[in-house]
Amino acid sequence: MEGYTLKHLRELESESIYVIREVAAQFERPCLLFSGGKDSIVLTHLARKAFWPARLPFPLLHIDTGHNFIETLEYRDKLVKDLGVQLVVGLVQESIDAGRAVEETGFNASRNILQTVTLLDTIEANKYDAAMGGARRDEEKARAKERFFSHRDEFGQWDPKNQRPELWNIFNGRKNIGEHFRVFPISNWTEMDIWQYILLENIPMPNLYFTHQREVFNRDGVWLAAAAFMKLKPSEKIEIKTVRCRTIGDISCTGLSLSTASSVEDIISETAATRVTERGSRSDDKRSEAAMEDRKKEGYF
Repeated sequence: MEGYTLKHLRELESESIYVIREVAAQFERPCLLFSGGKDSIVLTHLARKAFWPARLPFPLLHIDTGHNFIETLEYRDKLVKDLGVQLVVGLVQESIDAGRAVEETGFNASRNILQTVTLLDTIEANKYDAAMGGARRDEEKARAKERFFSHRDEFGQWDPKNQRPELWNIFNGRKNIGEHFRVFPISNWTEMDIWQYILLENIPMPNLYFTHQREVFNRDGVWLAAAAFMKLKPSEKIEIKTVRCRTIGDISCTGLSLSTASSVEDIISETAATRVTERGSRSDDKRSEAAMEDRKKEGYF
């Protein structure tokens, strides 16, 4: 790896570790949101380096939609066992059963948006005052507005017009009772940075990110994984394609890319050549022009 790239990645690493340690220092009950995607995997790796050789001083929190890829759950459970860290799981199904969330119906039904209720309830139940996550500013225009320390009110809501300044890496974690913070230690990373760091650190990744054959169907130009709960339109048919995930979330909204990338090096080359944004195949971002920002204001990560 070239010297400039290595220096750049180490600077990003140092910045993120500094933010993670600030969270541990300023908050009483922090947690780390873990989705099983590449960004949360890198964030967990950074947290491990931040406190090595001690164990992580906070739990991993996973919001399980019930419609996850099985590979994601298997990777999560193995990682938790290897790290010897506490895992807290919030179940969207429990929110539905309790009447706290309403299952969507129709061809485009998804549980992705229902995660907001489960996340806020889980944060409240466990009295977490800070939740770290792997969001990056380059992902989406709403996320580009975030600070490292993102204040949330007593209802878990975010006001993009009323954020605290962060000059000279001074972070203000003051809050009132009932409020909490979302913290984004890898805010300044890009998708390319993530993959180059994964290569540099030799971080194991779920096989979903690499080329594999899967039953899929095409909807509005996006390849989606076939699953028992996915309702097909009359014009749609299941096919077997060679694909990989570029971003991982709920099966119902995670678009798959036709790809032959079988290694991290292949993914880096593919990422450098693509002209489609990372979330360009995420159907949940296409519901409206301000889909992500609307969800974030309501409490979504």
